[in-house]
Amino acid sequence: MPISTPTVPRTAWLVVVLLMPVALLNYLDRQMLASMQTSVMKDIPSIETQANWGFMLGQFKWVYAVFSLVGGYIADRYSRRLAICGSLFVWSAVTLWTGQVTTYTELLWARSLMGVSEAFYIPAALALITDYHTGRTRSRAVGLHQMAIYFGVIAGGFGGYAAADPNLGWRIAFTACGVVGMLYAVPLVIFLRDAAKPTAQEPVLQVSPVGAVRELLTNVSFLLLVLYFTLPAMAGWVVRDWMPAILQKQFNIGQGKAGVAATLYWQVAAIFGVVAGGWLADRWVRTNHRGRIYVSAVGMSLIVVAIFGVGNAGTLAVAIGFLIVFGLGWGFFDCNNMPILSQIVRPQLRATGYGVMNFFSISVGGLADWGFGVLRDKQVPLDVIFGGFAGLAVLSVVLVLLIRPRPELATQEQPR
Repeated sequence: MPISTPTVPRTAWLVVVLLMPVALLNYLDRQMLASMQTSVMKDIPSIETQANWGFMLGQFKWVYAVFSLVGGYIADRYSRRLAICGSLFVWSAVTLWTGQVTTYTELLWARSLMGVSEAFYIPAALALITDYHTGRTRSRAVGLHQMAIYFGVIAGGFGGYAAADPNLGWRIAFTACGVVGMLYAVPLVIFLRDAAKPTAQEPVLQVSPVGAVRELLTNVSFLLLVLYFTLPAMAGWVVRDWMPAILQKQFNIGQGKAGVAATLYWQVAAIFGVVAGGWLADRWVRTNHRGRIYVSAVGMSLIVVAIFGVGNAGTLAVAIGFLIVFGLGWGFFDCNNMPILSQIVRPQLRATGYGVMNFFSISVGGLADWGFGVLRDKQVPLDVIFGGFAGLAVLSVVLVLLIRPRPELATQEQPR
């Protein structure tokens, strides 16, 4: 079967390059709010309590979770490209509006609409990347995309400084990010392309939404992956959304310094993690079809140590040290979720499958955000809370090792 060998790799990597700014904006728009908590709560007094703030963070995730199911199915059934570009434009418009809200109710509506629009992006983007990249480059390609997410979180971590600057403020930051995203949607829709459809010899098996969910939920390995993907998310979202406030209160530092300390170091570590974890997984899977699973399990083991350590840190330096370990582990974990999914679910259901994973993971993450706010109001010690998260991460290591790749999909991982 003749193919143009030089052209295919260039196109595949171009897709990743085009999506990286989108991934960065996706998480920049989310992380800024966490870093700006003090300024936003001061400017919108109707927020009132930490529990209300946690509920607002949780509501975003619950809406996002529900619409991930819709977004994933639409990306599989119709066009990944249009799902991505439409998502970017709409969530950027909502980001712009967020900078204009004046009440807690308006903020809830803004974050809910943000959840709807952003839910269409990640399942479609990761499915498109795995459409273009074979097993030989899959973890590295996904890892590069996730790396852009980490840069977005890092940039969002500096939001505390922007919010505290009298010449800027949190409203201008949200407005600017919204405008940039809306503008980037124009060249993206022009240059981004869906992968070629299967040939006549490889028919597409379309299924109804009910049929798609039934096929996924009767796949034992997929159910294990959903649990594995979900349990660590409780700690992951609390680290992203609450760590600036935790460090600010725990170590009596300013909002700007806390925002950077809570994001910069572990996100940089996660960048190293996705590079190393992606390379190792792509190498290991060539000789053992469970290689990606083993790399992910190593990452989760690092997360266990890190979560326990962060909850018991006595100084800011120690807390940052454990956050760095968390970032390394998260990188190993993050770059292999979609590649592992691709070993157990057929291509036509990858975006739907990731949407289901997002549904459960982010729903639970929203409960964790809300619950953490309630527990903080009740003065529950950090070591108790994070000790519980560490226990769930231990269970996750066991779950991922029980996953069994499907032989007909695992063959795609072998060198050609």
